[in-house]
Amino acid sequence: MVSSLKPNTQLSRCLPTSPRPPFSNPDSAQTQLCTLLPGSHSAAFSSLSMSSSPETSRKTHVLSASKNESGGSDSGYDSLTYKGAGVDIDAGAELVRRIKKMAPGIGGFGGLFPFDDKYLVAGTDGVGTKLKLAFDTGIHDTIGIDLVAMSVNDIVTSGAKPLFFLDYYATSRLDVDLAEKVVKGIVDGCQQSDCVLLGGETAEMPGFYADGEYDLSGFAVGVVEKDAVIDGKNIVAGDVLVGLPSSGVHSNGFSLVRRVLAHSGLSLKDWLPGEDITLGEALMAPTVIYVKQVLDIISKGGVKGIAHITGGGFTDNIPRVFPKGLGAVIYNGSWEVPAVFKWIQEAGRIEEAEMMRTFNMGVGMVLVVSREAAHRILEDANGANKAYRIGEVVRGEGVSYSNV
Repeated sequence: MVSSLKPNTQLSRCLPTSPRPPFSNPDSAQTQLCTLLPGSHSAAFSSLSMSSSPETSRKTHVLSASKNESGGSDSGYDSLTYKGAGVDIDAGAELVRRIKKMAPGIGGFGGLFPFDDKYLVAGTDGVGTKLKLAFDTGIHDTIGIDLVAMSVNDIVTSGAKPLFFLDYYATSRLDVDLAEKVVKGIVDGCQQSDCVLLGGETAEMPGFYADGEYDLSGFAVGVVEKDAVIDGKNIVAGDVLVGLPSSGVHSNGFSLVRRVLAHSGLSLKDWLPGEDITLGEALMAPTVIYVKQVLDIISKGGVKGIAHITGGGFTDNIPRVFPKGLGAVIYNGSWEVPAVFKWIQEAGRIEEAEMMRTFNMGVGMVLVVSREAAHRILEDANGANKAYRIGEVVRGEGVSYSNV
């Protein structure tokens, strides 16, 4: 059951009278399609219809916990991997490749739908198995910020300003006080991204989830002028990669994080080694919402492409914005890596390449900009709006790492 969309800012929410059909194991891999469907549209955006060839987005976001919670294998404690924790990025990429045959044009961070002289840009996401840590820590009032961030950060990569957000909250038995905390975080996230919480769905499905647990999904729609779309087409060799700092792990890689935690012998209540914060607090730090900072940078010119660093890390996300024949060199040591990543790597004995393909490593958004724009952005960076020059565009393909 879907709540109705109204052209005002009132929150519309439904409670279904019957549960949805059961899905597979809630910890199994899930793949999300961000696409806008054809038809007519009204000024209130109450009906979005298909154009002949809308640009769509496809991303893989695996919410997997491994079948064996104790480790990557039963043969001993070697270097841990994301795949060993139950998340196969390559399988997700293969699914996207197959879907492209049926829905050409997918692959961006958000789906673009033509609307007069503008594009509506839509995105959808969840927060993965970070939810498991919310259940374990009892921290529920910021997970909604994560939910909003994952979608609005995707659509702002096209230069779109978020307009509204919708949420889906599912649980076996509705705990009103708990749900209120989650929705408060969603409202906070919408305020941070200057968009409206327009509606949502609350699904109560007895016996489907463990007691006290819930699942979340979010959906955001934004708008950008057609002549202002950030699409990467003008990127050339020599352009600069500017990184915006993250708050920590954000909302990706938690299947591996949880595996590392299990191997470490520490609990979420223990201190993050060398830091004045618990592991639970560090890992639950809400995802940074980059909307206002990024839109401000875009308004000053020189931004050619933007990559949201989520699942797949630098290695898989940065190339998504490049024209064919171009790649990136990342300067190792050019930004501050948060202590939580150092602990994850050491405790899990994780190889550097695996870290760079799984986590954001302290940079949650990468902007591809002209040299002139890079100089201005880095000069303006201060206080809460830090920025790092983390690399450059080169001829070739893929991402390489340099100690220069």
